[in-house]
Amino acid sequence: MSQPSPAGPAGPAEPLQPQPDTRTLRAFYQVLVNTALANVTSSFLWFALTFWVYLETQSVLATAIIGGSYMLLVAVFGVVFGVIVDRMKKKAVMLLSSIVTTVAYLLAGFIFLTIPESALLDWTGPWFWAFAGVILVGGVVENLRNIALSTTVTLLVPAERRDRANGLVGAVQGIAFMVTSVFSGLSIGLLGMGWTVAIAIAATGVALVHLLFVPIPERGVVHVEGVAPAGFSFRGVIPAVMAVPGLLALILFATFNNLVGGVFMALMDPYGLTLFSVEAWGIVLGVTSFGFIIGGALVAKFGLGKNPVRTLLLVNIGIALLGMTFAIREWWWLYALGILIFMALMPIAEASEQTIVQRVVPYEKQGRVFGFAASVESAAAPVSAFLIGPIAQFWLIPYMESPQGQDTFGWLLGDGEARGMALAFVGASLVLLLVVLLAFFSKPYRELSDAYAAAPPSLHTDDGEGTHAAAAASDEPDASAAISPARDDLRSGLR
Repeated sequence: MSQPSPAGPAGPAEPLQPQPDTRTLRAFYQVLVNTALANVTSSFLWFALTFWVYLETQSVLATAIIGGSYMLLVAVFGVVFGVIVDRMKKKAVMLLSSIVTTVAYLLAGFIFLTIPESALLDWTGPWFWAFAGVILVGGVVENLRNIALSTTVTLLVPAERRDRANGLVGAVQGIAFMVTSVFSGLSIGLLGMGWTVAIAIAATGVALVHLLFVPIPERGVVHVEGVAPAGFSFRGVIPAVMAVPGLLALILFATFNNLVGGVFMALMDPYGLTLFSVEAWGIVLGVTSFGFIIGGALVAKFGLGKNPVRTLLLVNIGIALLGMTFAIREWWWLYALGILIFMALMPIAEASEQTIVQRVVPYEKQGRVFGFAASVESAAAPVSAFLIGPIAQFWLIPYMESPQGQDTFGWLLGDGEARGMALAFVGASLVLLLVVLLAFFSKPYRELSDAYAAAPPSLHTDDGEGTHAAAAASDEPDASAAISPARDDLRSGLR
């Protein structure tokens, strides 16, 4: 990958990217804070939309379709986002994300002010889905920023601290979740949807302005092909994944995990809102989201062990067992405790997967690998969310309210109005447990564990030259360097 520098054949080679050290680590913390601010905003409006829809329509099907649509959009745009991250400087990517989110929320505010609320609340009508759709777009684009954040861990954090940095990411996301879940419920309950949208617009603007002053020390953009591309090509996405033994199996496992997770995504809020008022449910989510902070702090303190692949599977066993128990009785404290433990496990699982990719995939390909993983993994959740909504609405809930259902599963699930949703939790978790146990004995598990152990810990490239690969140059007048300015990448993407 290295070629003579512009100084001449004998000139010194300039490092392609700065070696991660305490200075770049400080920059990472600033990026992390700004991303937390942006995620607070998108989560705030997303939670509020879900609460508002369920309270006004009392339809599990409507909330399932909204949740599934979000994951479907993430799946559709995941690879696109990953390629954009690989083709642009990371700060330019984050600015692009913030601008699109701001415009989307402004459009949502315009729709809310100009369309009667009765039309917006008709979930079978076009204005409901136009309003929900622009909010979804604003939230989905935040995933572009999150993919960029995952690559900045590799760029800015020393190799021996990346697992702990990923733990901090989980902890910060937990803080964001805690803040937004509390204030979303209070905002909908006390202020209504209109003021909630206004607050989201203002907060998004603050995040955008703050980002302008956040430094990301990145000298340029690494192009895998050795020259600046003419556009955002998808070439190399699949080869980048297939080059690591077992990595595709990891993504497929996470995909199946999300298939089961779609059940929880569609039903957790409706189940919670049967036990609590909207204000109380928001507070419960805020308190239980301390689990995110606990799990992220544990990773930041102790790391993930020598084999994050094994850690990931163990965490999923815990999630499966938890899902089989936290709704077996309609007790608010059991459900709240289960959510707290669930949220403590999630940052550990996320940090494990990110640490694996950051170790085994060369830096210049990480954006597309993270994007591909987001697309494939997220594609599963809408399937189960779209399915479980009507299944729960028209079969499970009526079945568990019938004498036959109560006679069959009453010994396990007890009595209550939400026993149909509880049955869905137990069934999905049992399937997950069986799959995780099989994965422990699979060949891909052993291959990926070996690949992680053998991979160099430094920020490395395909040719193995590491962080200090030289800036590419060419004697031909029309050849491009391996590092190109971000404005050139942006201009290429707009063509």
